[in-house]
Amino acid sequence: MSNVIIGDKAKPLGAYPHYRRVGDFIFISGTSSRRSDDSHEGVAINPDGSVTLDIRKQTRAVILNIEKTLEAAGATLTDLAEITTYLVNMDDFQGYNEVYGDFFKAENGPTRTTVAVRQLPHLNLLIEMKAIAFAPLRENKK
Repeated sequence: MSNVIIGDKAKPLGAYPHYRRVGDFIFISGTSSRRSDDSHEGVAINPDGSVTLDIRKQTRAVILNIEKTLEAAGATLTDLAEITTYLVNMDDFQGYNEVYGDFFKAENGPTRTTVAVRQLPHLNLLIEMKAIAFAPLRENKK
């Protein structure tokens, strides 16, 4: 087993790794649209100070952040076996689902569960995902 914190990604907000590899399985911690500079994709501050949040941009950023984590673990999005998605508002389901479909298909994509939650760790977050991938370790043969 190995826990990994990826140096060029946003640092975890608590005592947990970006992912944990257990044999051929990769467990990815909850992932948001947070960038390495702690800003969030899909957040616009309007001239009047109000905030506009975009579920499509956030969903795309979350999946791309998961992809970067998988790459660090020697895997790809095609290795995902399961995704759990947390939405702050189920009214965002359609936009999230549309972007999700750009990356995954029912025929070969991961299983998925989507649940509504009251709140995520930052007010600008509309979505968070956690995932499990199956990517057999490649042994070095000499």
